[in-house]
Amino acid sequence: MAIRVLIVDDAAFMRMMIKDILSKNGYDIVGEAENGLKAVEKYQELKPDLTTMDITMPEMDGITAVKEIKKVDPAAKVIMCSAMGQQAMVIEAIQSGARDFIVKPFQPDRVLEAVRKAVG
Repeated sequence: MAIRVLIVDDAAFMRMMIKDILSKNGYDIVGEAENGLKAVEKYQELKPDLTTMDITMPEMDGITAVKEIKKVDPAAKVIMCSAMGQQAMVIEAIQSGARDFIVKPFQPDRVLEAVRKAVG
């Protein structure tokens, strides 16, 4: 069965890029959200196997969203995405429960490697 993925990013273009990389490689995109608040709702509704989460978003940032998702599902698998390759952000994301971190602009190989690593 295909791995079910929820894509979270406030930029439609970025969601499209990740969706393109993953769907071409056999992953099932079950939903998209444009902010952390919607991400938490969609996560509970869709129960994806994996979530890609942007850090900087309106309404609720990605790190807060990861913490909220982890409260409802401690086993949640989340990969953080950000244009800022800031060390502090990476560390905070991992401490919040993210499995990995990918930097924009997305390199398809790196995205796939992070996804494979996260879902085991």
